[in-house]
Amino acid sequence: MKKRLKDYIGCLGILFLLLIILLTGNCRNEVNKQTDTIEVEKLSESLPKPQWLEIYPLVIVGNWDTAPIFRRRKGGNPTWHKDDYYKEHTEEAVKKLKEMGVTLVIIHFYKGFGLEAEKEQLEDSKKLASLCKKYGIRVGVYVGSTVAYETFLLEKPEAEEWFVPDYRGQPVRYGGTQTFRKRVYFMHPGYINYIKRVVRIAIEDLKVDLIHFDNTSNRAGIPIFFHPLAVQDFRVFLMKKYTPEMLKERLGFSNVKYVEPPNYDKPFSTIDDPLFQEWTDFRCQQLADFYSEMESFIRGLNPEVAVENNPSSGLSGNNTIWDQGVDYPRLLSHTDIVWTEEGNEATVTEEGILVSKIRTYKMASTLNNKIFTYTGDSKLQMAEAMAYNRQCLGMVGGVLAGYELSENRNNIGFDNPYTWGGYYLGVELSESKKDYIKFYHENFDYYRNIDNVADVAVLHSYSTMAFNNDRPYQSTFLFEQALIQAKIPFDIIFDDNLKNLSKYRVLVLADQECLSDEKLDLIRDFVKQGGGLVVTEHTSLYTEWRQRRRDFGLKDLFKIEPPKWPARGRMPEPLLNISTVKNKIGSGRAVYIPEVKPVIKKPSTAAMISRYWRLPMNWEELVESVKWASDDNLSIDVNAPLTVTIELTKKIDKSSLMLHLVNYNVERNSLVRNIGISLKIPDGKRVEQVMVFSPDKEKIEFINYNIIDKKVIFKVLRLETYNLVVIKLD
Repeated sequence: MKKRLKDYIGCLGILFLLLIILLTGNCRNEVNKQTDTIEVEKLSESLPKPQWLEIYPLVIVGNWDTAPIFRRRKGGNPTWHKDDYYKEHTEEAVKKLKEMGVTLVIIHFYKGFGLEAEKEQLEDSKKLASLCKKYGIRVGVYVGSTVAYETFLLEKPEAEEWFVPDYRGQPVRYGGTQTFRKRVYFMHPGYINYIKRVVRIAIEDLKVDLIHFDNTSNRAGIPIFFHPLAVQDFRVFLMKKYTPEMLKERLGFSNVKYVEPPNYDKPFSTIDDPLFQEWTDFRCQQLADFYSEMESFIRGLNPEVAVENNPSSGLSGNNTIWDQGVDYPRLLSHTDIVWTEEGNEATVTEEGILVSKIRTYKMASTLNNKIFTYTGDSKLQMAEAMAYNRQCLGMVGGVLAGYELSENRNNIGFDNPYTWGGYYLGVELSESKKDYIKFYHENFDYYRNIDNVADVAVLHSYSTMAFNNDRPYQSTFLFEQALIQAKIPFDIIFDDNLKNLSKYRVLVLADQECLSDEKLDLIRDFVKQGGGLVVTEHTSLYTEWRQRRRDFGLKDLFKIEPPKWPARGRMPEPLLNISTVKNKIGSGRAVYIPEVKPVIKKPSTAAMISRYWRLPMNWEELVESVKWASDDNLSIDVNAPLTVTIELTKKIDKSSLMLHLVNYNVERNSLVRNIGISLKIPDGKRVEQVMVFSPDKEKIEFINYNIIDKKVIFKVLRLETYNLVVIKLD
């Protein structure tokens, strides 16, 4: 009788949650109907993306932190900040941007104080947008993610329900000293509809070309999901994702009525608790769903408005999946452009570490997004963007950047807190900035309608990178570092990309330990069809739920025994003490490497940031293994110092190949000479001309070349910071 009663109560609990789903959905739909007359349910799947982004050179500036209400409330302002603010909104300032070559301005619009409180600044935004349009400059607007509650609640008292409750006894705020900015549960229907109202004003009144959603990196942070509605949504998520039988298999029980988010935000080595894993997936999905709804709404109002957001970290070595709820493939499926504020400014450190944003650029390219980032402080940053970004030179300054070309600035306000070159180094640096922008415009045909050439794909599998913060990050980033510095063209790919690997000769799985049976089959098919595979350490030893297999899932390809299951408390698992194994499987090839050996070992639970990116001790073995796996059939060989990098691209119409050369060590080695290059000629094509373009010199250089074994062989005589080598084909 007691058992039946418990079962009955359990069933009632499930029915209760299903009722909540229904009522919540109806509630959200009713609110949507009241504020939006357009159907946005599935528009993101059917409406085209902005066409102008495919043909337009993006050279951007911005001023989203300058609005007086924000500066006054934040404090710490110089006495001239208002002068700079008013100067930004003048026709002279906009005209100077046009002359400088700026094509997009992201302006202040909505900082979270409320539409009523920000009314005066909204009028300034309209004025500035109108001036930009007059000079043919496109306009994006800033939309913040926090709520400045002191003024906002005067306009909308019911917004109190949106705020995240105290987490561990502390209010959930923006961070630092900006305590006036509270965080909300971004999936609250009231908040969603208010943001839609903001977006509608931007699109219909200002006629903007882009919506910039800021602080995505904080939207789905751990404390946010302790909001009561988020707890409810998590339970609903589990019930929709799994049948009762599958829930029992996953968690040990089927009734999730009392499931709560895991109250734990310390660094992990591995994440093995299934509820933690599911909560991570839920947070990533909620964030993607929010931007899906925003994308649909924006496309419905005007399909030519671009969607852009700021998850901040890029691929910088942080576990964004756990820390921020940012799973890039899901998130970027709803955006056109994504910001990175990761740092990693292009350089070679005194310790000899090449630091770059190359991984982030490659990630965005795979996911059909462009990158916005700060590039105005050096020629090298602009060179990196030209080589690795897609049709975007980055943010070259603030709205007063045009003045940097004509005057030394004795002080700096808040128009431009992102680019300090004109302040510290004066007009000379700004002149080189102008040269690089001019070069980009003059040669833009080589940066649009292109695809990259990549022989190698490096996998970042979701389960691996979400549930292990240690060796997978270390090995993957160091293997990528070896490819970067060895000048082997590669892409960074994700789980879905395994369905079509036809572009690549070699697939690299650097300690990609968590792979589902479906993914294993796709990898096997690639090798059976003649592909090369290079794996390291514990690749394929775990399922997608991070459950240990008896054998390597890919044992049939590299034919070795797994390490013994360690005694309790002896994690991480040991590495195999064996030599590298190479196998031929039909027309395919497979290599197993027991360890990517770091020079500077990353501490357990720490992020794999750039201080650990020094070339691994066995980098030459990694590179040799890739070449062997490709059957020595890579597209290009470049003889240049390890601090010179390349990107190889091609025109979609097959009229040209473009080789980008970047000297990251330009501060110490300002001139690299006699770079030898051997490049495969595409089938059915012949070389018509080889030319070298560079913003570091005025004239185009025509290069002598030889054709040997269907390869074009030539030398680039000199490289300062950046060269664009164009191989014309016929």
